[in-house]
This record gives sequence, structure tokens and C-alpha cells, in this order.
Amino acid sequence: MGKTTGFLEYDRIEESYLPVDKRLKNYKEFVIGINDSQAKIQGARCMDCGTPFCNNGCPVNNIIPDFNDLVYRQDWRAAIEVLHSTNNFPEFTGRICPAPCEAACTLGINDDPIGIKSIEHAIIDRAWEEGWVAPKPAEHKTGRKVAVVGAGPAGLAAAQQLARAGHDVTLFEKNDRVGGLLRYGIPDFKLEKSHIDRRVEQLKAEGVTIRTSVLVAGKDGLGKDSKVTNWANETVAPDALLADFDAVLLTGGSEQSRDLPVPGRELSGVHFAMEFLPQQNKVNAGDRLKGQIRADGKHVIVIGGGDTGSDCVGTSNRHGAQSVTQFELLPMPPEHENKPLVWPYWPIKLRTSSSHEEGCTREFAIATKEFIGEKGKLTGVKTVRLEWKDGKMSEVPGSEQILKADLVLLAMGFVSPVQSVLKAFGVDTDPRGNARASTDFSGGYATNVPKLFAAGDIRRGQSLVVWAIREGRQAARAVDEFLMGYSELPR
Repeated sequence: MGKTTGFLEYDRIEESYLPVDKRLKNYKEFVIGINDSQAKIQGARCMDCGTPFCNNGCPVNNIIPDFNDLVYRQDWRAAIEVLHSTNNFPEFTGRICPAPCEAACTLGINDDPIGIKSIEHAIIDRAWEEGWVAPKPAEHKTGRKVAVVGAGPAGLAAAQQLARAGHDVTLFEKNDRVGGLLRYGIPDFKLEKSHIDRRVEQLKAEGVTIRTSVLVAGKDGLGKDSKVTNWANETVAPDALLADFDAVLLTGGSEQSRDLPVPGRELSGVHFAMEFLPQQNKVNAGDRLKGQIRADGKHVIVIGGGDTGSDCVGTSNRHGAQSVTQFELLPMPPEHENKPLVWPYWPIKLRTSSSHEEGCTREFAIATKEFIGEKGKLTGVKTVRLEWKDGKMSEVPGSEQILKADLVLLAMGFVSPVQSVLKAFGVDTDPRGNARASTDFSGGYATNVPKLFAAGDIRRGQSLVVWAIREGRQAARAVDEFLMGYSELPR
């Protein structure tokens, strides 16, 4: 633990931001992390709570009290060793994870929780600065070959773990760069892609072969069911992978965006968030795009109140949108959660992101009835107010109105993985369309297809980057045990 009385003496210290007028001028990260002395104070607040609920609140089960104590003692080298023991990529989670660990912090019952995420952020940034993050190639090779399909956080974590176990790992990615939604979903102002690039170099040094622009699919490619844009220029058949490798692990994303089939959906100016966000990331990377979806000078409406919607808000503001409005179907949540009722679980409360603070009108309990347009081009959105009672919604009579809109971005989540990929492999699916694979320790993450495994969003549905890392790590252990009869990789 940190200082015995630290939680009584010190207040929570928040990371700060660059001013709005400065950060809107570019796509660079703008969070100002805590310094050494601030991190020491935050670590001192970690109390001897007996049962550290933060450990289970964290999907990768970070050993949080231990690294908090090490930061309090300013033993940064040991802190990164503890952090890396459970999390392959803390620079990702330290930037974009919503920190369920903090919601589970015991101190949070009657006070502000410890700034666990900011401490994690500080540890990994210090580790990179000091040169403590280095490749760890396996000392002995097993002679086994593993294909990992999908180079998002789940695939990256699995590939690294399997390579360190001594297997020959090939990581396949349909896009032109590695990272999945980290690369082509999360805006650069939340996660600069240099963080991904240096991990890619680490994986290569550890023996992972990375093949980008390679689509693993059946004869019909992704099929008509796909709404995903990809840049693959080579196709590999599932049968070929299963024949050439001793095990195959599917770690693709839940890529089918939820649509809004209302009148006017076909109008020019209505787009999925995942059409809009990846384009800006590609431009930031130096690519030239024809017909990029832009928000310059437009009235933008973002439909969906989650993180993806918030990312659309921030990107639209950087484009120079005239106005940005975000819709949420549910009523406005309370500003403060009922802690005795919800702790240590993730609370429902009003969350205002940095993008919202940059300029956004938020509308709650509102539904879209129709997209209005002229000559095939979007001009407005017809809406209606909603009333919620006993968990059921009904339209408020006489509340319909038309809001001006030049660009609508649909950010309502994802419904399933690309079905044609699973069909091409012959994988059984659950009622939600995800790959059916149990997480039981005996045969964990195995599908119905011999030597084929699945992990990450393709198995559990859309989720957080920290869950993807957890699934990739656990699936790697399951594959290792399948190949070798035992595994020394951590669960």
C-alpha cells in the first residue's frame, strides 16, 4: 500500500488538458499527465482496504495496489514490471480506457477514487522514456506455427504472448496498417499512432511476422453483408490457413455498424461513424483521399451518445463544423451516481468528455423519425421527444421538430462481426452473431472447428480495449496449452 494515512491527507489529482483553442488546431494528444510528485501523492492515497476491488474491476486484473505503492516509493522500474505482468499495452489503456478500476476503488465509496488511470499513464510513459520497454524474444522455439487473424488490441496481445512462448506467429491484418480500431477508429487526439508503431516494432523484434493488406475470407470476400471499408489487396482462404498452421486464432472486431433504417437514410450526407473517423486518421497518417467526408462549415448531428459519438464530435470540431449536436435515445443520467447502490460496478451517470467541452449541444431522450433532404442531399433531421417509464419509451405527442443538418453521423454501436468471415471458416455463432467459443479453462476460446480459436470482439461482441487485451492474453494461453499440452503463460 502507499502511505498509511495518505487517503486521509491527500485529494485526488486529475490530469489536465491543453486549452480548447490550442488543441482544436491539430490532431495531437492534449492530455497533460501528472508529474512524479503528483503520481507519488496519488499512490499515497491507496489505502490498505483488505480486498482490493480495483483488481477485479480491471478486466486484465492489473495488480493495482502493488504498482501504486511502488510509485509512491518512486520505484518506477519495478512499477512497470508489475504493470507489464498483466497488461501488454498500458499506453493504450492509460489513454483510452474508461477506468472501471476506479469505479471499483474502495476509497470511491465515500471519496474521490485514486487516479489509477493517470498513474498507469505515468508509469508507461516513464518506462518508454527510460528505455525500459524492450523486446523479449523467446529463448527456445517450439516449432509450432500460429496464425492470428486481426491486428487490433486482442490480436496484438495474443501474438506477443504466443511469440514469447516460442511459437512462430504470423499476424494477418486486412487494413494497410496494424492496430484495428486503435488505428482506424480512435482519433489521433486521443491516441497518437506512434504508440502503436513502436509496439509493432517490438513485436517484429520478438519474431512476429506481420502481413498487412491481407484479407482472410471465403471466395466472395467479405460479402454483401459488410459495411466495412478495407484496403486489402490480397486474399487468403480459411482452408489454406488451417492447413498451413498448427492453430489459428480469430481476433477480428465487431465491425457491423448498427444502422438506422428510417425514411431518407439513402440521402447524401448520412454516414456511419466508421466511414467518417477512419478517413481522418488516414489523412493524419499522410494518405491522400478523394472525397473525404468533412464537417467544415456544416451543421453536424451525431446520433449515439457513447464514446464513438464523442469521437465524431471532437473530429467535427477540428474540421471546423458550424454546429455539432449529439443525440442520445435514453434520458439524461444523473450527474452523480448512487454509490451505495452501484459500487463496485460501473455506474450510470452523466459523463462529459473532452470533446463535449470543445463545443457540442447534447440532446437526451430524443429519437430520429426521418432524414429530410432536397435533390438527394441531406438538409435536416425530423425528431421526436421520448418519455421513459418503467424502462419503456413512448413518443411525446406534439414534440416533433425538424433540425437543420448537413451531415449526420451514425454512432450507435456495432451489432456483430462480419458474418461472411465466420461462415467461411464454418464457425458456429451465438444468438448475437458472435463466434461461439467458451472461456472455460478446459479448451478455452476454442470454436467448433478443429484447431480454430476466437477471442476479442469477434467472440464477446463490441467492448473496451482493455477487454480485448484480456481476451488476447487468455486465448494465447489456451492456444499454447492446445499446442504443447501445458502452458506457462499467465491467465
